[in-house]
Amino acid sequence: MIKRYLLLLCLFSVPFSGGGAGAAAQDDSSRIRVSVVLVQLNVAVTDSKGNYVSGLGPEDFAITEDKIQEKPATFEEGNGPTRRVVEVGSPDGKAYAQIFDKSSADADSTLDGAKRFAGANVYILFDTSNYMYRGFVFAQDAIADFIRSLEGVSQVALYSYSRDLSRVTALTPDRSQVLRGVRTTVAGDDAALYNGLLLTVKDAARLTGRKAIVVFSNGPDNASLVPPEDVAELAQSTGTIIYMISTQAATAEPVSTAVFERMSKATGGKAYFSKDWQDEKQAFASIRDDLAHLYAISYYPQPNANRGWRSITVKLVGKNLQKYHIRTRAGYRLLQTTQASLASLDTEASSK
Repeated sequence: MIKRYLLLLCLFSVPFSGGGAGAAAQDDSSRIRVSVVLVQLNVAVTDSKGNYVSGLGPEDFAITEDKIQEKPATFEEGNGPTRRVVEVGSPDGKAYAQIFDKSSADADSTLDGAKRFAGANVYILFDTSNYMYRGFVFAQDAIADFIRSLEGVSQVALYSYSRDLSRVTALTPDRSQVLRGVRTTVAGDDAALYNGLLLTVKDAARLTGRKAIVVFSNGPDNASLVPPEDVAELAQSTGTIIYMISTQAATAEPVSTAVFERMSKATGGKAYFSKDWQDEKQAFASIRDDLAHLYAISYYPQPNANRGWRSITVKLVGKNLQKYHIRTRAGYRLLQTTQASLASLDTEASSK
């Protein structure tokens, strides 16, 4: 337990924002206090058949944080431009949200903490443990096809994990570089999925805007030092979506199946369990479509005395929209962590 605690202290020692879009940190000799500047939500809206609902505006969403009403600051649909949202009073006394174009938004200094970018940043975390021996080449093909198909994504990174995490290809807009990285991966050793995923979330925490981690796992975790609950909470607190693609090897363990589903759901993502390699390709295609249809809504939190876990609720406004379903993260935690040396990170969960 002490070993695990020390590892988590090291992993949490880098400051990040609760919303994934900006933070102001004040530190003394022993602590980093993190205050949220801008919270970003990635929201999927679907009908009863699972089809994505498009064409909604900021006025169609009601956001509360710890039951405190929040006002949207920026709004983005799918791969469209990010726009500033301004509340305007109408003659009848009602308020409504009006969106200005990007040129107007750029002129607003309040957007300095939410620099604009095209699309999302996607990390692909590839299982290269000994669970992968039998279908390694098929998995490489599925991942390569997914990389080629990504649209509206600014940068892609390829990481792999077995007992250790390997940052095969850093975030880059160059798809060919990532594809070459896929072909260089080799299988072997035990699977420390949660260690590798926590380190990947930590890397993503430094980014602004939309970010997602797509995990391809061919089996359960048998070597991690950290629990999946800590991974999920860090992902929620940094606004990082986790998508899980797994195979029958993982479904053989009901505990792993439940963990994968809970982790992805908590971050606003989805879990897929593929019966064969064709199913895997369909799962990757589904994730690609999900990323292309998400609404990205940011807000500056209203004054809130709660310094711990903050619950977020997103609802649709209007009777005609109540039939639709919303998927997003459930909240985030304001982390106040003790600084610790990152040297032990290399020994406890080494990264190549």
